[in-house]
Amino acid sequence: MGMFSNILNKLGFGAKPAAAAEVPAVAVEAAAAAAPTVAEAAPVAISVVDVVAQLDGLAAAHAEKLNWKVSIVDLMKLLELDSSLASRKELATELGCPAEKMSDSAQMNMWLHKTVLQKLADNGGDVPLELLS
Repeated sequence: MGMFSNILNKLGFGAKPAAAAEVPAVAVEAAAAAAPTVAEAAPVAISVVDVVAQLDGLAAAHAEKLNWKVSIVDLMKLLELDSSLASRKELATELGCPAEKMSDSAQMNMWLHKTVLQKLADNGGDVPLELLS
């Protein structure tokens, strides 16, 4: 599993909605038997993850004052991920950081922060535009 997948998992991307997870299998089978076959092709809605609410909640409960809105290190710390330079380089490589930015940790960090937030939005995360630009 890649570093970015860890970020997605920590924020609840891909998790089944609670209501769907609590439906007993017998009820699902009964509903499927009673439903017309056309309903099987109905698309399943993708649940949106409120990234700001998730991270703000984690920040409020964290012992350190972390500013995830501007710092990739703080964002990773909030998610209890290794925020070392080596881990950030691994994440940057995974996400396709340009070589010229990889040699300058400040440039890489800025690129990485923006890219992670954009990728969260691309994967169904609700991320405000001001954090993406």
